[in-house]
Amino acid sequence: MKRVFTLLALIAVVTGTAGCNTVHGFGEDLHHLGNSISNAADK
Repeated sequence: MKRVFTLLALIAVVTGTAGCNTVHGFGEDLHHLGNSISNAADK
């Protein structure tokens, strides 16, 4: 039982970490896109 709990906890941590990195990367891409649009509008 302890082994199953440890495995589930590990899966949850890995999934959560991967999700955070994905969302963070998407946020950075969106930020760069906004900057590009803003720079194009200024020209």
